[in-house]
Amino acid sequence: MKLSDIADNPGSRKKRMRVGRGIGSGKGKQAGRGGKGQTARSGVRIKGFEGGQMPLHRRLPKRGFNNIFALKLVEVNLDRIQTAIDAKKFDAKDTVNAETLVKAGILRRSKDGVRLLGRGEIKAKITVEVHGASKSAIAAVEKAGGSVKILAPKEAEGEAA
Repeated sequence: MKLSDIADNPGSRKKRMRVGRGIGSGKGKQAGRGGKGQTARSGVRIKGFEGGQMPLHRRLPKRGFNNIFALKLVEVNLDRIQTAIDAKKFDAKDTVNAETLVKAGILRRSKDGVRLLGRGEIKAKITVEVHGASKSAIAAVEKAGGSVKILAPKEAEGEAA
């Protein structure tokens, strides 16, 4: 066998159909797009139109709502804090709050505040100031000899006190 003998299997490559090139080609005149009108044009199509019947997306009921006042809290587990203390990213004597967590590289940004969750275990005695905490997280921190302070939620900007 020579290098010049190598070839594809017969029929493995097929030329694309060139449409709109005369009646004799078999795909002339309307080029497989049916009749005239909106659907024959490029880029225009009625999405979700069902021939005058009420479309599915309008037959189904609306569900749910989006609470614009809900706080977007960033969640942090105890094991992440413990690994940061072990890696000397911050001192266990410092208060753990949103600012120290961002500085230590545990969080990228604090959004509306931080919520402490109870996955993992904490060995260091720490003081935590967060906007929310689960019962298991509070219990684990207090068992290690630390304390958890829940901060008041941030007031919305522009609201008079």
